[in-house]
Amino acid sequence: MEQIAVLGAGSWGTALAMVLADNGYTVRLWGHRQDQMDEINKKHTNKKYLPGIQLPEAIVGYADLCEALTDMETVVLAVPTKAIREVLRKVRPCLSKPITIVTVSKGIEPDTHKRISEIIEEEMAGPFLKDVVVLSGPSHAEEVSRRQPTTVTVSSKNMEAAERIQDLFMNHHYFRVYTNPDLIGVEIGGALKNIIALAAGITDGLGYGDNAKAALITRGLAEIARLGSALGANPLTFAGLTGIGDLIVTCTSVHSRNWRAGNLLGKGKSLDEVLENMGMVVEGVRTTKAAYQLAKKMNVEMPITIALYDVLFNGKDPKAAVDSLMSRVKTHEMEDLSNILGERQY
Repeated sequence: MEQIAVLGAGSWGTALAMVLADNGYTVRLWGHRQDQMDEINKKHTNKKYLPGIQLPEAIVGYADLCEALTDMETVVLAVPTKAIREVLRKVRPCLSKPITIVTVSKGIEPDTHKRISEIIEEEMAGPFLKDVVVLSGPSHAEEVSRRQPTTVTVSSKNMEAAERIQDLFMNHHYFRVYTNPDLIGVEIGGALKNIIALAAGITDGLGYGDNAKAALITRGLAEIARLGSALGANPLTFAGLTGIGDLIVTCTSVHSRNWRAGNLLGKGKSLDEVLENMGMVVEGVRTTKAAYQLAKKMNVEMPITIALYDVLFNGKDPKAAVDSLMSRVKTHEMEDLSNILGERQY
């Protein structure tokens, strides 16, 4: 069977490598730390990122990127968004034939405001990029690695490529894959939910209850739909796995590093203390900056995003930020929904 390369040996890259191995594929899992690759190959574990999990022997660790990419046709890109350009620039010289890149990271690049698929197309422009496919949805690596039921969505400009990736990852026991032609919506939903998860963590850290979290998730979804629609997404996408589905799982689970980071902020920790404590990338921090810039640029109302930006980058007290959201000018809930859907009667 086809061999597949997974670039990024963190929790998510490793968990997806397990899905592919369970489906009968040999997986080349690349990471830049030789000691981590030795652990994967000799002990079949990745204790730092997935403690207590035994990896299939079909997963082989590589510290040499070009060796991992030799003769590859499908490459899963599972590195943090801030490292994507750097990694792709190292990938290009290693290739001898076109590849399909499956991106499984979630974020928007600050300043350029590019989605990850756009970054890949920009960095890989030329004969060696065949297709870009996005895989996204409510999916904690910890649960996938324990083979607990999970559903995700794949999207691409070329839906035949998306369907091929759907077949690669579909596991009828625990990993179900849908397709969605709305590439923009799938990427925007997956990226912006991390902002709302940070905010949800803050409300929990402040000691607020389920009512506050339900309000935050609901109004957060409205913000995501507003910006997504302005960018050309189908608003109905946000009622699916990469919208409300991803919001629920990321805003309510201790597995979510964005929720955990927000929780620490709500308890009075500074952003620097939080990031040092986490030890892993918190994608929502960077995405908050990008979404804040986009909202200003496109004149899209995103009060939760703005409040979180003030907490993260302007030193605003988290409780004061929540209080400011509660004291906003009154409005009609369904007016917001009708604007997103482009209708005036409800």
